[in-house]
Amino acid sequence: MTPVQWLICAIAAIGFAFDIYEVLMLPLIVRPALADLLNVPPNSLAVNDWVGITQALPAAAGGVFGLLGGYLTDLFGRRRVLVWSILLYAFSAMAAGYATTVEGLLFWRCCTFIGVCVEFVAAVAWLAELFTDPVQRERVIGYTQAFASIGGLMVTGMYYLIVTYADSLPEIRGGHQAWRYTLISGVIPAIPLIVIRPFLPESPTWREKKRAGTLKRPSVTALFTPELRRTTIVTTVMMACVYAATSGAIQQMPRIVPGLDGVQAMDRTAQEQTISGVQSFQEFGGLAGRMLLAILATVVISRRRLLYLFQIPGLLLMPIVFVLTPTIGLPLAQWGIFFAGLATIAQMSFWGNYLPRVYPTHLRGTGESFAANVGGRLIGTLGALITTSLVTSMPAGTVPVRLAYAAAIVGTSAYVIGIVASRWLPEPPPQLPD
Repeated sequence: MTPVQWLICAIAAIGFAFDIYEVLMLPLIVRPALADLLNVPPNSLAVNDWVGITQALPAAAGGVFGLLGGYLTDLFGRRRVLVWSILLYAFSAMAAGYATTVEGLLFWRCCTFIGVCVEFVAAVAWLAELFTDPVQRERVIGYTQAFASIGGLMVTGMYYLIVTYADSLPEIRGGHQAWRYTLISGVIPAIPLIVIRPFLPESPTWREKKRAGTLKRPSVTALFTPELRRTTIVTTVMMACVYAATSGAIQQMPRIVPGLDGVQAMDRTAQEQTISGVQSFQEFGGLAGRMLLAILATVVISRRRLLYLFQIPGLLLMPIVFVLTPTIGLPLAQWGIFFAGLATIAQMSFWGNYLPRVYPTHLRGTGESFAANVGGRLIGTLGALITTSLVTSMPAGTVPVRLAYAAAIVGTSAYVIGIVASRWLPEPPPQLPD
């Protein structure tokens, strides 16, 4: 690889890392942030009701505008859209740290999700077209996406440090709330990007077609032509299932932990530190899953068989982890979320490798965006809203315990639908469609 290619991989890795950094802030800070903004106890039903909205609405905004971002990626180029999307989510994350109302927090989180959703599509299309050798492309996309889990570890570590030393930091809005400092830290990716941006090349495949005038205009309706209809529908459904399992189950664990025996009696700082510790198990599991996917992607030829290696264990883990955690306690929460994260997060890397291989150049960004944003963000993250809505229907117990049972239902259902839909998943060609 040339120095420029290493630079490209570095920027893509930074983008993927801070995508997840921005997204996984919310499960960590949503409970204390809503408690402060609503002036209610952290484990109250009022917080639970707002959590679903706070997770689902920004994701829906990201899905709608992310689809537009995929179209713009095909229209104006991969590099330009990639850079502006990272700047958008970095500065909106900082603005969210100064919110004084729930509505203000929601608005800036919507802006952050829009940037995250657009960045993923632009980065994957960019990498797929810059690396033409199939084996090298699989490795580059697989390993750079593994940095998404590094981003999860980064935000977990950052939150732990901020919770521990918040009182020593400058006041924001007259206080030292850890959730504000955590949100503001999201501006970090803008710093290296501003310096490196002039050295980033555009995708040669896209640029040459644009110059020659042979680049067809992107169109959402083209995704539903007879040759692409099955691919579009199946990938959209399956990405919705992965995101439903993530938002409806895995990302609810930080709100389940405070209801466990031994954690309830802790003071607020100790509880938040424990939550951060459990979250780190999830992120290490996600990192292991992404790395394992990157290795297996060049060994297992059948994409459907590769996916089954993660889907089937995930289906078994979902009910075990979330139904039994309230009884067994913190050890199962830690190791259960490690393995559930491994199985589920690996599938997100799978789609980053798969989607560029099934759409032609002029539809690559649009096709990826439709599956990731309409399927994943717009539909899939409704899993969080469904989970929080089911809480009141669960057997008697504290809100965290009922939340665990609701998460088990949503996560398991998402896996069942995903495995059934995978029967119709087309095998991609070895070379990128032109």
